[in-house]
Amino acid sequence: LGVVGGGINASGGFQGFVIHSGVESGLPNLTGEHYVLACQSVLTRNCSIEIPEADEIVTHPARIIKGTVVAVEAPTHDIRRLRVRLAKPFEFSPGQYATLQFSPEHARPYSMAGLPDDPEMEFHIRKVPGGRVTEYVFEHVREGSSIKLSGPLGTAYLRQKHTGPMLCVGGGTGLAPVLSIVRGALKLGMTNPILLYFGVRSEQDLYDAERLHKLAADHPQLTVHTVIATGPINESQRAGLVTDVIEKDILSLAGWRAYLCGAPAMVEALCTVTKNLGIQPEQILRR
Repeated sequence: LGVVGGGINASGGFQGFVIHSGVESGLPNLTGEHYVLACQSVLTRNCSIEIPEADEIVTHPARIIKGTVVAVEAPTHDIRRLRVRLAKPFEFSPGQYATLQFSPEHARPYSMAGLPDDPEMEFHIRKVPGGRVTEYVFEHVREGSSIKLSGPLGTAYLRQKHTGPMLCVGGGTGLAPVLSIVRGALKLGMTNPILLYFGVRSEQDLYDAERLHKLAADHPQLTVHTVIATGPINESQRAGLVTDVIEKDILSLAGWRAYLCGAPAMVEALCTVTKNLGIQPEQILRR
């Protein structure tokens, strides 16, 4: 019999480590030798499957809820922050996402930046040149616009039973799920040391820095670093790529849990760095 242990892949699927089994994967190697993505794999003989962290599986009811946009903010030149008041309560775990439907032809998944009991849901949307949905949001979504939210979705959510340090990295609008995860951990009274890195390309792409540093000032277990890849920085900021800064700051990630959120290329680079620093692949959650 084969034994499979696993973690969570960026697609939201179950990623397994195959020791002995008949499994043929439809994808190239994901995170190292013997890793496969279950939804892209075919069993060729009997296997035994070990589900990781079974006590942390969440089963929030899937819902479709109407909402109203109550505020549209512009924290940067190419990001819109939508605040949405929902008609009904919406249960989710910090770090999950939902599909927002702005019109019958315009729907896309976005991460919640807040918590379920916040009076309004918060979403960060970056304009993608030529992106049909994001261009619609920037041109047509205003205060008072109606949306439909469906979810929750995603498995890169806060693991409440983890007692070791937490590494939370957000790039660009990847800050949204990181905010949800960090706020969730603090609200639950988790005492884990939390190291948060927010990486952006340039000063004009930076937003919510004061919000992050205020959160850190109120919670000594949280340390925040804002990292700017190019251009000048001030005394409260770090220069360079967030991957390089993490390699300089941390000697070992053994025993840590990592939440990595942002553009796929950045997340892939972060996965490589964190594994080189000793984190176990199943301790990496990606969005």
